[in-house]
Amino acid sequence: MKSLCVYCGSRPGNDPAFKQAAIELGQEAAKRDCRIVYGGGKLGLMGATAGAARDAGGKVFGVIPDFLVELEGILEGVDHKVVSNMHERKMMMYEESDAILTLPGGIGTLEELIEVLSWARLGLHRKPLIVLNINDFWSPLRVLLNHVVECNLADKELLNDLVFVDNVQDALNEAEDRMLRSKV
Repeated sequence: MKSLCVYCGSRPGNDPAFKQAAIELGQEAAKRDCRIVYGGGKLGLMGATAGAARDAGGKVFGVIPDFLVELEGILEGVDHKVVSNMHERKMMMYEESDAILTLPGGIGTLEELIEVLSWARLGLHRKPLIVLNINDFWSPLRVLLNHVVECNLADKELLNDLVFVDNVQDALNEAEDRMLRSKV
């Protein structure tokens, strides 16, 4: 895995474990020589992930829409691209990555994850989709997806498209394993 798209909050959240996981993810990605592709801002979990990767000598590529530059700032010392809108940002992040990992985040993070999940269901990609479920943050989403399947509004395969893990090591290992399996 050469490049990992990370969806996460532009805020740190109220659980210190969220920021700790973001920092650990950035550091571990750098150790594995895996570039972090992220939303480009310097705030919250985004800034913590990218800053930790940068500080550990890793490669980082941020993609930020021009209207967010003033609101979120740009993390110094990382490659970045300023784009014109959110659609361009999401597409570039997707295109620049081999796998997608989601940390805790707000409605934007949820929207990004659901969009690539929908693309997977439509057969548009087979990139690994990993959800880092720190302190059960994403457990309500897992319950909702099971409910959707139980109501026969989605195929059972939906539940196999997302992998929920509890720690950074398992997240990166699962992404790498799924990449290898999809190439066989």
